[in-house]
Amino acid sequence: MNEMRKKQKKIIREQLDDTLSRFSTIASVNRPMKGWIRAIRDALGMNMRQFADRLGVSKSRIPRIEQDEITGSLTLKTMNRVADKLDCVFVYGFVPRTSLDDTVRKQASIISQKRMNRLMHTMNLEAQGLSSKNAKKAFNNMVEEIIDSPSLLWEKDK
Repeated sequence: MNEMRKKQKKIIREQLDDTLSRFSTIASVNRPMKGWIRAIRDALGMNMRQFADRLGVSKSRIPRIEQDEITGSLTLKTMNRVADKLDCVFVYGFVPRTSLDDTVRKQASIISQKRMNRLMHTMNLEAQGLSSKNAKKAFNNMVEEIIDSPSLLWEKDK
């Protein structure tokens, strides 16, 4: 991968990290025990029949919608529609546990460690072991090489 493309990939990860970081404050918000839909519907003083009328569904469908939210089986399309009928905006996003760069570096390190273990085993069998300084340098070079080759980054180890 050429140098310009490497920089672009890194910039894209950094920009996406910045965008996703805005979700981090809401990531720690716990869903109400009965779910957001029920909590908001109750807070608005809207009974099941009224909510069903707004959604254009039968009253018997409302408990199922509220339960499906809790179990995670409600579709995004339905979540958007329900939010709209509750005069809300449905927010959907991912919050990385660390930065995307850290995730990429961690994955590259895992792959590099496996490769280094195989390499060191072979070299030791041939009495050609590396010094710890050279092994660390080779490992770091391998990590950077894998980061620069995204096609290698997520391949299943064979």
